[in-house]
Amino acid sequence: MNNSVKFWDKTAENYSQQPIADEAAYQKKLQVTREYFKPDMSVLEFGCGTGSTAIVHAPYVKHIRAIDFSSNMIKIARGKAEAKNINNITFEQLTIEELTVADETFDVVLGLGILHLLENKKEVISKVHKILKPGGVFVTSTACLGDTMKWFKGIASIGVFLGLIPLVKVFTRKELENNLIDAGFTIDYHWQPNKSTRKGVFKLKGVFIVAKKA
Repeated sequence: MNNSVKFWDKTAENYSQQPIADEAAYQKKLQVTREYFKPDMSVLEFGCGTGSTAIVHAPYVKHIRAIDFSSNMIKIARGKAEAKNINNITFEQLTIEELTVADETFDVVLGLGILHLLENKKEVISKVHKILKPGGVFVTSTACLGDTMKWFKGIASIGVFLGLIPLVKVFTRKELENNLIDAGFTIDYHWQPNKSTRKGVFKLKGVFIVAKKA
């Protein structure tokens, strides 16, 4: 088990109890995503965490396959779905790299708060493109730390080695967009909310993108 899996397994319970940092931004992302949904759609969410987003999206699609590499995250997610009597989500302990499905399987793929936590972002984006149906969309919300915290790259490896933080990759919004375009996507929607600090300084938050497969 690598350090990132250990980190998320250890913090799963606490993570599940944390409030949403920006409720207004979260609700906007849900609303925009649902504009792409249809009742007969098959959806994949990778890096689903404790399942909160999959659960709120479940009424709008036929089925969601939600995967995460943390067994504790998946255990909590299953409990949430059972408590709400939701039966059109399949939660599995699995990584996107391990996922084996035919090309053009899904109508929508969600990768929320996850691309900056992957070692192989470009390869995963390419795989997402392959498993989407023509006209399908990839919805992602990603912390692009290269735009505001380039210095973090230097200390991240130490934190990961010590088990203090999970793997975190530093890249810019432009790099992410280029990765998506290089994989064959077009950017259909783009939004990056601002967060005002107490001193009135605006800090850019994660970029939210809907990328479409031709």
